[in-house]
Amino acid sequence: MRIVRLTKETRENILDNMLKRSPNNYGDYEDRVAEIIAEVRSRGDEAIFDYAKKFDHAELTKENFRVSGDEIREAYELVDENLLRVIRRALENIRDYHSRQKQNSWFDSTPKGTMLGQKVTPMSTVGVYVPGGKAAYPSSVLMNIVPAKVAGVERIIMATPCDAEGKVNPLVLAAAREAGADEIYKTGGAQAIAAMAFGTESIPRVDKIVGPGNIYVALAKKAVFGYVNIDSIAGPSEILVLADETANPHYVAADLLSQAEHDELASAILITTSEELARKVSDEVDGFLQKLSRREIIEKSLDSFGYLLVADSMDEAVETANAIASEHLEIVTQNPFEVMTRIKNAGAIFLGEYSCEPLGDYFAGPNHVLPTNGTARFFSPLSVDDFVKKSSIIYYSREALEPVHKDIITFAQSEHLTAHANSIAVRFEETEKFSYGLSSTPKASRGKCFDLH
Repeated sequence: MRIVRLTKETRENILDNMLKRSPNNYGDYEDRVAEIIAEVRSRGDEAIFDYAKKFDHAELTKENFRVSGDEIREAYELVDENLLRVIRRALENIRDYHSRQKQNSWFDSTPKGTMLGQKVTPMSTVGVYVPGGKAAYPSSVLMNIVPAKVAGVERIIMATPCDAEGKVNPLVLAAAREAGADEIYKTGGAQAIAAMAFGTESIPRVDKIVGPGNIYVALAKKAVFGYVNIDSIAGPSEILVLADETANPHYVAADLLSQAEHDELASAILITTSEELARKVSDEVDGFLQKLSRREIIEKSLDSFGYLLVADSMDEAVETANAIASEHLEIVTQNPFEVMTRIKNAGAIFLGEYSCEPLGDYFAGPNHVLPTNGTARFFSPLSVDDFVKKSSIIYYSREALEPVHKDIITFAQSEHLTAHANSIAVRFEETEKFSYGLSSTPKASRGKCFDLH
């Protein structure tokens, strides 16, 4: 890995390079995604079946489109018992953490006859997308379904691709059953997103779509946003390690590589105040690469988006970390808790040399669906809040409204919204008493109840 002295120019170059990975820069795919969405909206299930045959070489029908109870039972028979035990332990941690996020409705009344509040209501139906392909991601299943269940979502739809025989990965099915998916459909890609956004004969229209996927999935989610809600437009994985001379270079190198193996666009960055640590980490990375199965992917990732940055001070290192706003931020310093207080932008923060990133990916409990591409500046991890709506509650009695009603009329006047003012005035039979400054208002728009002379 390259060792670079951190300067303002270096930081700006890195930020520019990171932005090249954004899904916003893949315009060539958008026309194809739009075509797929239009087909699904027009032809429903039949379009889904055609795409399954084209992309997955699978023969789907209305009879085998939805995963059956028999298929789920068969999946359990194929999953290793020890792995199932681990999934259940992780599920317990994830559920416990997200239960602490749950908000209740609240109401606050006064003796003057007012009541204000907030009503928290779970979404009715949520769609969860789970990628297919050669790899299975049961952790993604848990992280997307559990907060929705904790929030109280009534119906959770899951979409995931099948293989050529119409089979879904058994580990994914077992995780979905454990987490609480209500219905599972064998479809992937942009067509799955379109089906959940607009509905088909089999798949209901959902209120929100969550879950990771390839560029087609990301662009499809972007395209349907507004018709339904989405979690985010996920980009490639990221890790940034803040370290001083006390950090273990063996551990730091291992953690950087844990994210670089995701794909060629993943980024792995060390910012340290110790040039000696940077050199040792570079050597450790070279040593690890000889043993890792995804070496080719890792090398391409590190060549394009890997950096070992040497800062003059921890203040400079923290400033750069906040500018990058990484998905995962590890702080491996003598006092990581003190450094944490200065962090403004990060998806998840891991403190100390034993709080490595994979702990958060799988087991600790906080959600691993995190903002990428610098969006940790304004986005947060997936949470229970993402699956509820909040409605404001307002109650005023006549006695409460009477002493403030003239102020409201004055406010409405200032914005020339006469019907607003009228709505207040009619309740106190004062429509003939107030002039609303409407002499220049066209006659056709004048309310009959106002004194306009």
